Amino acid sequence: MNEFLQYTLNGLTVGAFYALVALGYTMVYGIIRLINFAHGDFFMVGGFLALGVLSLLANGGMPAGVLVVVALVAATAVTGALGVASARIVYLPLLKAPQLSLLVSALGLSLAVEYGTALSQGTGFKSVPHIGFLSAENAIQLTDSVRLTYAQLGIFGVSVVLMAALFFFVQRTVTGTTMRTLAMDQDAARLMGINVERTILLTFLIGAGLAGTAGTMYALYYPQVNFLMGFLLGLRAFTAAVIGGIGNIPGAMVGGVIIGLLESYATGYVSGRWTDVVVFGTLIAVLVVRPSGLLGERVAERV
Repeated sequence: MNEFLQYTLNGLTVGAFYALVALGYTMVYGIIRLINFAHGDFFMVGGFLALGVLSLLANGGMPAGVLVVVALVAATAVTGALGVASARIVYLPLLKAPQLSLLVSALGLSLAVEYGTALSQGTGFKSVPHIGFLSAENAIQLTDSVRLTYAQLGIFGVSVVLMAALFFFVQRTVTGTTMRTLAMDQDAARLMGINVERTILLTFLIGAGLAGTAGTMYALYYPQVNFLMGFLLGLRAFTAAVIGGIGNIPGAMVGGVIIGLLESYATGYVSGRWTDVVVFGTLIAVLVVRPSGLLGERVAERV
């Protein structure tokens, strides 16, 4: 029982990363029907930005808590700006082009970001400066063998707050309503006076910003970064969005948690080598039984 509880806590931690990244996939797909293959790279960029901020400020005498907040805010803001720039330069000019053009552009952008980072930062793993209170030694002892680290507690808290805020924003605000309207019919949204381009840019800003936040927390939790770290995590986050029902925000959250738990249980009870077999086998099983995902309905009705 203790093992199961520890694996569950670990799975929820990883699931928080997947859920935050999956939200970006599902929002962009809901708005312009694009599978943004570059989205996992925004996560990677967030990790490197955290590394840069921590390296720059770690010896400045700033309190550790403030340092972590500065890294989170800076990485979120810059990756959000990167998402806006990518939408403005790469995707908006292709809105009326065939979907294949958008997909190929997304692949090209992904490779450009990955290998641009490799050229500037190197191809090896880079260590992130140590933050004392986030180390594995600092934990709440729940039972004799079950521990909840302060890093896990922080990841849970930040993720829940961000997901709740996003859900409220999309469902309860005027801007959120314009996003849902755009997801239903882009031409009708234009006729209603909605600024389509601005709404798309806002979607990329939020999605990429969430990926940057996840990348920062990942870098603080493990703590190392590499230019390819966004590939596999992005692929699993996309799987989470599909399992939950791509285009559906609660579905992306649920899918992220499911993938995180599956990964943790597979690693703990079987072997880490079987993780991808379990995760992607589950994806196939879900799609066979429910092709639109667990919470999926008609994508055109949701963001």
